[in-house]
Amino acid sequence: MVVGAFPMAKLLYLGIRQVSKPLANRIKEAARRSEFFKTYICLPPAQLYHWVEMRTKMRIMGFRGTVIKPLNEDAAAELGAELLGEATIFVVGGGCLVLEYWRHQANQRHKEEEQQAAWDAMRDEVGHLALALEALQAQVQAQSALEELQAQMQEVRAQLRPGCAPSAASKKP
Repeated sequence: MVVGAFPMAKLLYLGIRQVSKPLANRIKEAARRSEFFKTYICLPPAQLYHWVEMRTKMRIMGFRGTVIKPLNEDAAAELGAELLGEATIFVVGGGCLVLEYWRHQANQRHKEEEQQAAWDAMRDEVGHLALALEALQAQVQAQSALEELQAQMQEVRAQLRPGCAPSAASKKP
């Protein structure tokens, strides 16, 4: 049945990622409303991001040593809230990726342990079969030695009774 083969963990991770988008939007709204959040959480990364972005653009265009003006507070708060929302989605997605990797590694390790157990069981079975074969070979050798001894015994009896043919009772094994 196809339903049993569908990986439920992937569906769960997809659901978590979908829930992370509204969560990120809520965090953005809270960042815009809260003065503490805006001042200490949103503004520093936004100003740093703006500075790195502008510096890179200026260097690409060939302007070196230019002073970059910081963003105004409203624009920095908006950019910081967007960065925070994107970081939230990224962290949730990365967390899901890490969890999926760990789950895959655990499944792989479990599969390898099962294969190793199967190999060990086969080796044990081969060892037992080798011992049984040696025992059977010893029995066959003992049987052939017994038959050889019986043949020699009949020869000795025949030599002891020169005129008599070997009797039918002595031929019985």
